[in-house]
This record gives sequence, C-alpha cells and structure tokens, in this order.
Amino acid sequence: MRNMMFTKVFILAGLACATAVGASTPDAWKDYDQRLTKACIAASGLKDAKPVGGPIQYDDRVPVTALVLAGRYPQKHMKNRPGRELCVWDRKAEKAYVSEADQLLP
Repeated sequence: MRNMMFTKVFILAGLACATAVGASTPDAWKDYDQRLTKACIAASGLKDAKPVGGPIQYDDRVPVTALVLAGRYPQKHMKNRPGRELCVWDRKAEKAYVSEADQLLP
C-alpha cells in the first residue's frame, strides 16, 4: 500500500515537472525571436535588412520558422534597388537559410 502511494506521488510529481519544463515563458519567446531575427539578418545579403511582419511558426513535423526580410541590394549593378528575402530558420540546427523573394513585393 505504501509503495503504491509512493508510486502515485512520484508519477504526479513527474507530470508536474514535465508540464513546467514544456511551457514557454514570454521572455523565452522574446529571446527566440531575437536569435531568429539576428541569424536571418546575418545570413541575408540585403543592406539594412529588417523583418517584414512576424515569424511564421511551423509545427514540429516541419521544425522550421520562416521570416520575410526587406532591405536593399548592395551590389552596384542592382543600384540600391529594394528587395525581399525569405529566411527559413532550422530550429534544431539553429541555422538560417535565405532565398531571394522579390515576388513578395506588392
């Protein structure tokens, strides 16, 4: 009887800890968004790149987050023309990949 009660308490304590660990705080999300944005801007080839809108979170089956960046092309032949890039952040590897996305311009 005593062992069964100990087992129930142990299981409940484990579930409480798992729930607390799995929950994300607002500060954790803010830190995540800052790391994502910093990595995407660093990977971007655009001058004065800035996020357009917020991050687009995919579920864990596709562990990536997407972010659209806007800025200006620094290459001389591009004549400082505005441009956009799509950044895809690999959440597991914590690595940013960018691709030209000018078709997103209005």
